[in-house]
Amino acid sequence: MSRRRAAGRSALRTVGRVLAVWAVSSGTLALLAWLLPDFRIESPQGGSLTQIAVTAAVGAGAFGVLSALVWPLIVRALLLVPALVLGALVFFLNGSVLLVAFRVTPGGPGGVAPATAVVIAAVMSAASSATSTALAVRDDAAYGRRLARLAGRRAQHAGELPPPDGPGTVFLQLDGVGHDVLRDALTGSPPTMPTLAGWLGATHRLTAWRTDWSSQTGASQLAILHGSNHDVPAFRWYEKDTGQFMVCNRPSSAAELERRAVARTGSPGLLADDGASRGNLFSGGAEQSALVMSVAVRAGTFSRSRTGYFAYFSDPANAVRTAWSFTAEVCREIVQSTASRLRGDRPRIKRGGLYPMLRAFATVVERDVAVAAVVGDMLAGRRVVYADLVAYDEVAHHSGPHSRDARKVLARLDRSVRLVADAARHAPRPYRIVLLSDHGQSGGETFEGAYGTTLRDLVREGCELAGGAPARGRRRAARRRGGAEARAAARSALRRPERGRRAEEQEREGPPSEPIVLASGNLGLVAFPDIEGRATLEEVERRCPRLLPTLTSHPGVGFVLVRGERGPLVLGPDGGTHELASGLVTGPDPLAPFGPGAVDAVLRADAFRHTADLMINSTVHPLTGAVHAFEEQAGSHGGLGGPQSRPFLLAPVELPLRDEPLVGAEALHTLFREWLAPARRVASCPAPAVPAPSTPPAAAAAPPVAVTPAARESSTTG
Repeated sequence: MSRRRAAGRSALRTVGRVLAVWAVSSGTLALLAWLLPDFRIESPQGGSLTQIAVTAAVGAGAFGVLSALVWPLIVRALLLVPALVLGALVFFLNGSVLLVAFRVTPGGPGGVAPATAVVIAAVMSAASSATSTALAVRDDAAYGRRLARLAGRRAQHAGELPPPDGPGTVFLQLDGVGHDVLRDALTGSPPTMPTLAGWLGATHRLTAWRTDWSSQTGASQLAILHGSNHDVPAFRWYEKDTGQFMVCNRPSSAAELERRAVARTGSPGLLADDGASRGNLFSGGAEQSALVMSVAVRAGTFSRSRTGYFAYFSDPANAVRTAWSFTAEVCREIVQSTASRLRGDRPRIKRGGLYPMLRAFATVVERDVAVAAVVGDMLAGRRVVYADLVAYDEVAHHSGPHSRDARKVLARLDRSVRLVADAARHAPRPYRIVLLSDHGQSGGETFEGAYGTTLRDLVREGCELAGGAPARGRRRAARRRGGAEARAAARSALRRPERGRRAEEQEREGPPSEPIVLASGNLGLVAFPDIEGRATLEEVERRCPRLLPTLTSHPGVGFVLVRGERGPLVLGPDGGTHELASGLVTGPDPLAPFGPGAVDAVLRADAFRHTADLMINSTVHPLTGAVHAFEEQAGSHGGLGGPQSRPFLLAPVELPLRDEPLVGAEALHTLFREWLAPARRVASCPAPAVPAPSTPPAAAAAPPVAVTPAARESSTTG
């Protein structure tokens, strides 16, 4: 009997919400008819207020029914349309649905201009969505359904998935957030990230880990998800045996790197057992993947890789909300870059052109879609989910890792994590939320800004090659690579992942004897394409006698790795050398400023087949950890030096950590596999409590408390 009463009350609440939303939509439609000069509604009997209200109610009802029944089918049919174009089409299609609704409404306005219909539909969608959300605040079941709709999914149906056999695990990668940056964001007064500050010491513990020499997303995430980043020497490199340039965030390169890792390990990946990969470079072997770069080029799977966009835009209100946030973020970037220029901030790089839109894509569209997909995966009961949130990394590249702009992005990421934690309370299984980063970022003046020359020009000088216009043109191409992560994701979303000529290919336009110079943050690579295999020290000296002295004597170069007769050799300033095979050091040790793990990291990379002929690492400031990026970046990563090699891991306290330090991304893969092993599935804890935004820092560290209804409605749009 009690169940019947509960079901009856739930049905009454549902009917009440539907009627309330209908009333608000009708009122909104009537208000728009009063405000917009070219839009009027009237009934067949005349223009009394009662009759106009009835017409507005019928029109709003028709629009609501058509949106509920027809809209998901329209969006699914448009999956082959580029994702960003789909986001824009949402408004026009929604307006078309409204025009159809007016046509079937007796006495409804039949002559509404299409542009006016788009505006009316957007406002009505936003009003009805806000009303539905507000009415569901105190209803846990309704809130769960709202979260499911946010992700374009329904809650798990009986028989749709096997019953949960233990806790699930959600890995949220906060791209580019270093350990020290996160620690400061959690321990400040007040904390920049209050949600995570409430977890620290109560439900989670924070630890640092050390990256490989290539401290960038491609190497780290490939190892985390697939267990191996062997032969990934940098973010971009040239392979002599194929004559191809590999770029980690290029779809074809990502697919090839994933194939190589799977062949090397014999395992499909960390997410192969009922997992989901969202917004990553690699799939991790997950059957469910969305916005994944390595999947984008597989035959017949492009639309599946973009289902995250369908899941998000199938609710028209999401398009309205994201469009407003996108516009606000573009304006925010323009204001912040102008303020930075007026303050005279250093380092400072150019932030004009398309960058404001690329930043908005990374910090709003990618974030919202990825978070919605994660929420949907949790409500569907997926066993393991891995998602990459790139917002901080994108902004820190251009504004600096410790800038005001980057700190504000951290605060908005904290609200995204809050939404995921709230969703865990409505999932069919308990979830352990693990946060981590793939690398940090090191600030510092760019190499060109500090010394007035680029690495490419310095190499050409050492090889006694003329610079001239071609070098300047290539320098402009290098500057355009700013925002590489967001740019690649946007191209993929537009179904233009690799169209057009890239800057790397332009390097092969010169004679075969000219060296190819590439950059990955503060790591530079030099390859001689006409020398078969790895060039030795002696071959380089015969080819360009002045090159190595020019590099090692430059104040911005920390060390150079080259293959000598007795094995790998590291050359540094003041005649310092370090023979890696024997450990023999002559003069000042070039690797000493880079910490105790530098020798092992460089020695490991030397064994890679596609390590460049010369690997050049910039200097690092002994006190600040600042480096000099060989690219146009105020905050960089990719080599050794400073916080870039020190990312974080924030994990639930019940998940065991090893006594020894975590060195290399492959160590994280091994650790995560242990956490996901069947023997560990029985270990679980309640979802972390989310303190309300007004909670003072002292109370944030208190034991978990119930989440208030207001806290549940936190938005990912920031």
